[in-house]
Amino acid sequence: MAQETLLKGRVLSFTASPFEGEPEDAVRIDEAVLLSGGTIAAVGNHDALRAAHPQADLVDHGERLILAGFVDAHVHYPQTAMIASWGKRLIDWLNSYTFPEEMKFASPDYAAEIAGRYLDLTAAHGTTTMCSFCTIHPESVEAFFAAAQARGQRVVAGKTCMDRNAPEGLRDTAQTAYEQSRALLQRWHGLDRISYAITPRFSPTSTPEQLEAMGALWSENPDCLMQTHLSEQTDEIEWVRGLFPDARDYLDTYESFGLLGGNGLYGHAIHLEPRERDRLREVGGALVHCPTSNTFIGSGLFDMAGLMAEGQRIGLATDTGGGSSFSMLRTMAAAYEIGQLRGVPLHSAQLLWLATVGSAHALRMGHLIGNIAPGMEADLVVLDLASTPAISQRSDMASDLWEAVFPTIMMGDDRAVTEVWIGGRRKVF
Repeated sequence: MAQETLLKGRVLSFTASPFEGEPEDAVRIDEAVLLSGGTIAAVGNHDALRAAHPQADLVDHGERLILAGFVDAHVHYPQTAMIASWGKRLIDWLNSYTFPEEMKFASPDYAAEIAGRYLDLTAAHGTTTMCSFCTIHPESVEAFFAAAQARGQRVVAGKTCMDRNAPEGLRDTAQTAYEQSRALLQRWHGLDRISYAITPRFSPTSTPEQLEAMGALWSENPDCLMQTHLSEQTDEIEWVRGLFPDARDYLDTYESFGLLGGNGLYGHAIHLEPRERDRLREVGGALVHCPTSNTFIGSGLFDMAGLMAEGQRIGLATDTGGGSSFSMLRTMAAAYEIGQLRGVPLHSAQLLWLATVGSAHALRMGHLIGNIAPGMEADLVVLDLASTPAISQRSDMASDLWEAVFPTIMMGDDRAVTEVWIGGRRKVF
């Protein structure tokens, strides 16, 4: 019989989307959650669960908040060491910082070092699943998946494909991109808690031939996710227009090569044309909001309210290392701030939903992760809502749970993360 653990605290789960109706009505608060092996066995009244499972190990978290582990829907783990690099627009930033760092991932040892460092840093911030770009080097994918497998962690990642507009040491070809991606996919996809994502970086760094090859690979493996970037900055869009003069818009550079679909993840998606919005909604592709990155690199303000009202699928992400923090709490705070700038502030329930259920659904994994319900995988984070003196003095004045949670969203960091469970195992830091 699997070992059982009973976690007592304020257990937060979602019964609906807080973007539909009153946000508070989408949330359920229970007293305890029972873990059995790597899954959630039950959620409910503490006394009843304790009576039914007297042998379960009890962990009493008092008034702390227990919720699903955070899901980061768009990251670049190879950019871990160069996070918070000063200034510059996207294209200059890539050339000055990103590409030189990514060159180092030809070394399996360096890739393994950064993969382990990244997974430990993000777990300390309460993130239990992420979808990552690697580099063009197969070694970078192998290292990331091996590190995640050793931790029992659910992750998505793929070899980043680029065959132009990048340094010589970071270019592959249409053929090698296809062959190496296919080999990695066949080796890792569906192994333990690992999923492969077909990963053209973005249209400017792939020739039409490479985009066509990636589209062919996706059509051969339609259950896989495909991740890329879309309409992050206005000068990037102009660059794409020059490279693809016959395309109707940026999205068409993917659509015409078979890279638009319901299992697609389109990072940033800030400056979308009406046709692009319509097509993304029609096919059910996921848009990934990267607020700290969008402000750090000066990309623009994501239209959360408008896109949600249209029925788009939206996840939330740090975009490490364009994003300036490993923390999904800080990412939620930035999403709130961008909402304010657009005149539509987000409720705490909406922010937590985006960082858990929303991102899980963006990854087509909402049946496995992102919420607390019987049968789901036991990835959890426990938050101390009084983790610093500044947060504590504000939460002490709270008249309800949402007033207590909001200061942690706005000012919290890894000090607020009391405990993390990955696959039913407590993470030790």
